Amino acid sequence: MSEHPGNDQPDPLDSFDEIIAAETDRDPDLAVIEAGSRTLRTQGGPPEGDVPGRPADPEVDKALREVETELAGRWGETKLEPSVSRIAALMDVLGEPQRSYPSIHITGTNGKTSTARMIEALLGAFELRTGRYTSPHVQSVTERISLDGAPITAERFIETYQDIKPYVEMVDTSQEYRLSFFEVLTGMAYAAFADAPVDVAVVEVGMGGSWDATNVIDGDVAVVTPIGLDHTDRLGNTTGEIAGEKAGIIKQDATVILAQQPVDAAQVLLKKAVEVDATVAREGLEFGVVARQVAVGGQLLTLRGLGGEYTEVYLPLHGAHQAHNAAVALAAVEAFFGVGAQRAEPLDIDTVRKAFAAVSSPGRLEVVRRSPTVVLDAAHNPAGAEATAEAVREAFDFTRLIGVVGASADKNVRGLLEAFEPIFAEVVVTQNSTHRAMDADELAAIAVEIFGEERVQVEPRLPEALEAAITLAEEEGEFAGGGVLVTGSVITVGEARLLLGKG
Repeated sequence: MSEHPGNDQPDPLDSFDEIIAAETDRDPDLAVIEAGSRTLRTQGGPPEGDVPGRPADPEVDKALREVETELAGRWGETKLEPSVSRIAALMDVLGEPQRSYPSIHITGTNGKTSTARMIEALLGAFELRTGRYTSPHVQSVTERISLDGAPITAERFIETYQDIKPYVEMVDTSQEYRLSFFEVLTGMAYAAFADAPVDVAVVEVGMGGSWDATNVIDGDVAVVTPIGLDHTDRLGNTTGEIAGEKAGIIKQDATVILAQQPVDAAQVLLKKAVEVDATVAREGLEFGVVARQVAVGGQLLTLRGLGGEYTEVYLPLHGAHQAHNAAVALAAVEAFFGVGAQRAEPLDIDTVRKAFAAVSSPGRLEVVRRSPTVVLDAAHNPAGAEATAEAVREAFDFTRLIGVVGASADKNVRGLLEAFEPIFAEVVVTQNSTHRAMDADELAAIAVEIFGEERVQVEPRLPEALEAAITLAEEEGEFAGGGVLVTGSVITVGEARLLLGKG
């Protein structure tokens, strides 16, 4: 891999094997390689500390690892028993902390985390204290629980775990199955938000809706981002069936913000809303994107909200899909404040502009290096890959783009690769360090069917895959338009962030 100009620090590749080796005894969902260093970021990208690394204090780091080890002994996020009985029991013994603040609950297939971050930024700009719970994490488990727009500290994460641990153990003994990794984290988030205390919680479901662990809240606003085919083994084989599960977050008298949906999904969601007397706002009807144009580092939007039009809104994220996420986020916050219902006037435009201009979404078309440009994107299903491919065409002037793809074995990898085929000159297939990763040779066999043998290179280890892709991109010359897109999995992106960090 070529050296970074002016960077005399040790190459992070040299220590990568040691870091991976140190993580082998931990649950892969907890070991999504933490960043030990800053990442090169584009203007308007994630602020410092947005993706935390390991704690600098050895004692704190040791204590955090002990908590992570205990969590790793529980069911991982890929093993599910569809019930909210255990998390409900935990909330009961904790004194129902999730009832102490209003909440905005978010489900959907793609765009949940970016939308949650936008909602959080808007609420914070209006001087509300926010708690945000999202998953999975890019690099550190502490990212999942945020207060006031920043991940909680390792110290607070440890303290929160120790506070609820006796209650977790109490529930474990009374249930058929112990609380899972995700259920304990959800309990931690709800307890941390109550302890803060927050003015409003922004909560992303883990999977589905009806029986997701987060669904012990009654969201004042329920947000449904675009629904596509993902997790079909657990949620259903059609978007309508999947919508049936996700509709579970729509509660009595709530306001429902619906992104553009497939017809069958929309019908299911609207039917559920009618059943519980929920108010519905639909993208393309009650709100939406009026206009958008590419701008340096992002895009300039005109959004129609529930209270009127919001012009000249700068969003430092790329792609039409992020513009639609912004429209959904704006409508959700308007609904939370009663715009379009109790009050007619729109939100303050200057505050809205300030909030959107500060939004970040790590691992979503994030530039982490130049010469050649290396972009990270966590697309992991066909719909996400199609949105990413379209955004790359629009926002970047690549004359030769090399893909680095490492995917999970339980995903629609063929559909993912087919979406990227038109924009990749060549693809380097690899695998990340977790047990969920698809074997590189198996992935290559599918890639060859789609790209042809001459356009596919296999590098089972991610460091070599990145090096090979950067070398291929550099064949265009220093001042040409070669680039690399690393994608296929949040885990692959998290590991690549570490490898491409400096300092």
